[in-house]
Amino acid sequence: MSQVHSNLHRSAWSDWWEGTRRTDIWWTLAWFDIVLRYRRSMLGPLWLTLSMGAMIGGMGPLYSSLFGTELSKFFPHLALGIIFWGFFSSMVADACNAFVSSANYLKQGYFPISLFVWRSIARNLIQFAHQIVLYVPVAIWAGISIGWPALLVFPAFAIAIINAHALGLLLGLICTRYRDVTQIVTSLMQMLMFLTPVLWLPENLPSRAEYILWNPFAQMLDLLRTPLMGGIANPYSWFGILGWTALSLIGSCLLFKKYRRRVVYWL
Repeated sequence: MSQVHSNLHRSAWSDWWEGTRRTDIWWTLAWFDIVLRYRRSMLGPLWLTLSMGAMIGGMGPLYSSLFGTELSKFFPHLALGIIFWGFFSSMVADACNAFVSSANYLKQGYFPISLFVWRSIARNLIQFAHQIVLYVPVAIWAGISIGWPALLVFPAFAIAIINAHALGLLLGLICTRYRDVTQIVTSLMQMLMFLTPVLWLPENLPSRAEYILWNPFAQMLDLLRTPLMGGIANPYSWFGILGWTALSLIGSCLLFKKYRRRVVYWL
């Protein structure tokens, strides 16, 4: 009992670090989530690759014809757009339910809540790894040459993980207390998919509507997709996403420090 008491009265930093450093727990839980989802399935997680491949293969020629764009130019853009947007949307959806879906663990004993945010991130990283391989044959078919600027995808991906963790704490706390927020976020993400250049090319956007590209998902997508297509992302995307990251970290730190001990009472 004294151990539980001391854990509950740790500083916010100690509480966060305790959950973050236990990679053995949250990676195991994440992998176990994937195994349970595809239990008794012959192909297992390969269904993640096949279903995403079927979507990309079906939508590519259709949307290329609708937009009047050459398929070799549009197909890599669409493939990366769908793969990364699936990663973003699943991250946000899991962030809303990070603590609610882990209620059994949180009610049975002390666990630092950051551990379950990392669990949702790790689960989505496993899914993403099964899907990003689809871009390899697309890039080869389209004749995309990737040079040194492609290395910029690594700091961009690190920023994406930092944002995912910050939003995981922020949305996890808010959605655990106010369950209706999950539905609001889900609806908002559906709308943002069409306001983000996932299915369309940014150069086809009228100049009067370029403000749409200011949304953080469009900027993050630019940082991740452009280097993998042999280009260099817009510098304004770096400035915009770094500003958004700072706001996310500040908001999540404030909420985490004040409300982390109340999560178990909200479940």
